This record gives sequence, structure tokens and C-alpha cells, in this order.
Amino acid sequence: MPKSNTWFSKTLSIIAAGAAVLSLAACGGMQTADQVAGNTSASSSSGKCPTDVNNDFTGTVRVGWQAIPNADLVVKDQKLLESCLPKATIKWSQFNSGADVLQAFGAKSLDIALLGSSPSVKAVSGPLNLPVQVVWINDVIGEAESLVTQAQGVSSIKDLKGKTIAVPFGSTSHFSLLSALSEAGLTESDVKLVNLDPDKMPAAWERKEIDAAWVWDPVLSQLKEKGGTTVTSSAETARTGAPTYDLEIADSTFIKNNPGVLDTWTAVENHAVQQVKKADDTAVDSIAVQLNVKPDQVRQQLKGYTYLDAAEQAKAFDDLPGVFSKTAEFLKNQGGLDTVASSYDSALYTDAIQKASK
Repeated sequence: MPKSNTWFSKTLSIIAAGAAVLSLAACGGMQTADQVAGNTSASSSSGKCPTDVNNDFTGTVRVGWQAIPNADLVVKDQKLLESCLPKATIKWSQFNSGADVLQAFGAKSLDIALLGSSPSVKAVSGPLNLPVQVVWINDVIGEAESLVTQAQGVSSIKDLKGKTIAVPFGSTSHFSLLSALSEAGLTESDVKLVNLDPDKMPAAWERKEIDAAWVWDPVLSQLKEKGGTTVTSSAETARTGAPTYDLEIADSTFIKNNPGVLDTWTAVENHAVQQVKKADDTAVDSIAVQLNVKPDQVRQQLKGYTYLDAAEQAKAFDDLPGVFSKTAEFLKNQGGLDTVASSYDSALYTDAIQKASK
């Protein structure tokens, strides 16, 4: 595992090989939440480009984002990519989970997107073996992803035996839940797992259809407000050897053909993450706009993650191949993937981070 046991992951895909192929083929017709709403670009105030303006790229960059409080939302809200790539077309598409992102990459409808560490491992392992590479660490997941329950008399995960637990399948929460069950001496058959997207959980919670849920903010906070109590968190599963975190992955062909765009993108993210690390008012406001929550709620949510700038990531990337290998071994034992790669060094692209860290 990494040198510091603070690593975490966002989207484990437990999709059978046949189902994966079918879903990858079908995803080209899926609409994201942004597309349904008619939003394909950033939505709020424009900011000044914080790095050298790139006038060379004149194509399209298709970016996938998720409703997670990190630098992506600052970049999106302040239109920093649009400012730094003025001749490019930036298309933003929202996704609910890493499983959806995997499908989009499989359908070649994304260039760069946020994906949790466990689905990232899934992406670069068999049977998928998608041509993608990790280019950035969005955040390290801690208590921002937790298991909460409304069942009476539950003080540990063992007390949830026989209960119904909701989790987005193919997510880092799913990975953390399976890890926590294993650590507690339980198996999936000891509980009833329900595959629910985060936005469906509050209604199921109120109808008492689920006893517990492992999820991230802002839904996590909503369930707590509705009487949920915390049983355990991704911070705890990291301490027991199952770290999770959010990553940015990019299509390998896009990286090869457009290294200058990756340099610009990384410099912009590095600028934004420094604002997030300080909980700067401007960054907090941007995240609040994108999540449609109050700034005070954003400040609370930020405490559940650790954010790394480019200089810190240049060192942290040294640990990622080992983390990927151990995560892959776990997923293979759980039936989540077919093969573990002999090495995951090639799954990383570090050139842009090295430049941004200087």
C-alpha cells in the first residue's frame, strides 16, 4: 500500500465480462445528467487563465465529471479550461459513478474523466484492458465516504448481518464495503446488497427500503440529516489496508496526440487544487454552485478528503503501481476482474505532473 495509509478509491466495477462488453457497446446512446439538462460546458463565472494560454489546440476535449467536491468543479465553474484553451471546444458531461465512466471510455466517448481507484484498476486489467492512463490524483478519500445506518442497535458492521445495504456497484464505496465486510469476517451473502445510484438513496432511505448505505457527499450528509449514524468509513478501511481515492484518467491516444493539452489541463488543475487545499472562498463558492449546496456545507465536505498539489503528486505517483497491484488482487479474489497485470507502471502518465510540479 502507499507509504501513508491515507489512500482511498472511488469506483470498483464488479461487472461480468459478458455484461461489460454489452454495456460498453450500449453506452453510446446514454445521456448524462448534464446532457438531459442541456449543459455541455461550464456554467458559471469565467476566470483568467492561470498558466500559459494554449492557442495551438483547436479540437474538442470531452471531460467527464462527478459531483464530488474537488478541483474539477473549480475548473468547470470558473471556465479555466475555456480560458486556457481558447480555440478548443470543451464538452463537460456529468456521470453518477465510475461504472458509467468505464462504459463511456469503452465507447470512446470521453478523453479525460474522474474515476475512482478501484474502477481505474478495473479499466487497465482484464477483461476490459482499456487504453487509458492515470494523469492526476483528484483527492484522497477519507470520512467523506462512509457507511451510515438507520437500523436500531447497530454499532459495528457485524451488527448489519442480514440487513439491506445500498451502494453504487462499481464504486469506491462498493470496494470499501466489500473490504469492510471481509475484515469483519462477513461475506456478501451475509447481507443484502442493493445497487443504487447516490441520487436514488434518499428516497429509498425514507421509504425504509434500505437499512444502511455506503456513499459519499453530498448524499452522505443528506442521509445523516435524515437520522443516519456512521458505522465506519473509507478512512478506516484505508487503515486496514484497502485505500481508495479519486483519479483522473485519460485516453492513451488522446495523451499521445495532445501532450500540450495535458500540460495545460494539469497546470489548471494544480492552480485549482491549491485553492481547494486552503478552502479559499472563491473555490468554495465554485464548488457550492456546481453541487447546488451552501458554502458552509462545502467547507464541511472538504474535511473528508485530502488534496494533493502537483509537487505532492509527483512523489505520490511512485506508490500507485503497488496500490493498483494490491487492489487488483483483492478485486480478482472477489470476482471483479479476470487477471492481475504483472506491473501497473504503464497505467500512469506523469510527464505533465512533473512539469507542473516545478
